[in-house]
Amino acid sequence: MVKIRLLRMGKKHSPFYRIVVADSHSKRDGKYIEEIGIYNPLRKEETRLSLERASYWIERGAKPTETVARLMKSWERRTYESEGPDRDDGKGAG
Repeated sequence: MVKIRLLRMGKKHSPFYRIVVADSHSKRDGKYIEEIGIYNPLRKEETRLSLERASYWIERGAKPTETVARLMKSWERRTYESEGPDRDDGKGAG
């Protein structure tokens, strides 16, 4: 089974993570198929995630871990807020 999970990087007491697609039988910090983002819990503004690639892998049966699923949800919300919904201001085009 393929999972979307975190791969730990960084020094002691200052971790950051790569969000990767990996076989569930590989080690946490072992071989992975593709890197789709990064997550820095100490500096949240450095978090990046390719929702397109995550969707691609989920369509093909990859299961995100609980933590990655939570990160994806917050990233979608943050992306939506920064782009803003397509609102009609009521003035019309004519």
